[in-house]
Amino acid sequence: MANIIAVIWDCDKTLIDGYMQDPIFRHYNVDPSSFWAKVNSVPQEYAKKGIRVNADTYYLNSFIEGAHDGTFPGLDNAMLREFGKQQKYYKGVPQILEDTKKMFSEDREYTEYGIQVEHYIVSTGFAELIRGSVLSEYADDIWGCELLEDTESDPPVIGSIVYTIDNTTKTRAIFEINKGIGKLEGIGVNSKIDREKRRVQFENMIYIADGPSDIPAFSLVKQNGGATFAIYPKGDLKAMRQVEQMRSDGRVDMFAEADYSEGTTAYMWITEKIRQMASRIRERERSAVISSASGEPRHLD
Repeated sequence: MANIIAVIWDCDKTLIDGYMQDPIFRHYNVDPSSFWAKVNSVPQEYAKKGIRVNADTYYLNSFIEGAHDGTFPGLDNAMLREFGKQQKYYKGVPQILEDTKKMFSEDREYTEYGIQVEHYIVSTGFAELIRGSVLSEYADDIWGCELLEDTESDPPVIGSIVYTIDNTTKTRAIFEINKGIGKLEGIGVNSKIDREKRRVQFENMIYIADGPSDIPAFSLVKQNGGATFAIYPKGDLKAMRQVEQMRSDGRVDMFAEADYSEGTTAYMWITEKIRQMASRIRERERSAVISSASGEPRHLD
């Protein structure tokens, strides 16, 4: 069993100050409020007709339509990666990713037991955009929505949805991290693996996100012994009340303002939780070694 501590991050309004699509709107001079208002109204209209629409992924169709009707001309995966370079991050990002990634890299008390920190991003946003951002330098894997290009259009633009993540299927990504999918050959999401043999134990996970939409993921991690942490923008009273309610309801262990600079509550809580997990793993491994050791040989009388 690998002794890995996995820090699993939401992206928008958790690492990114705002939404990852904001640079797209600026580039094409599209009003984001009007765009999202229209996108959010459609599922409601369909619901009145008895048709279920997943609001978390419906927006992808709007971007595809925009790439074809002139709203987002030329929008392809290469452009999404370029927009990834224009993201605005909360203070302390990506420094906290770098600091935690190397926390135990030179500490033999931990490295001798294979203890290491990995970062994962699980987002309902564009996977290619995240891959184009500085976050990809620290992420051990990324889950997001994947789009293929319509090669019949001139020029080719995004044209079809081939993979989606919504706020419920984020739990599937967490199970994939748990089992080591993508890290261990021959392992799939439906592979039966004893809990104690899985690559990342739930108790060694920290899930970090910004709001009620992440409750399924918060619940999965917390109910299985992991740690949960919520973020809210500084000065946003409504957002603070939401995360306080989640803490009161037992959804999250702790919350703080979205500032990951060294010395802030977010930085100290996350790094301390990682240390606690690492120390627990180390003591467990030491105890296992001691209990398996035979007694010291002695001369017979």
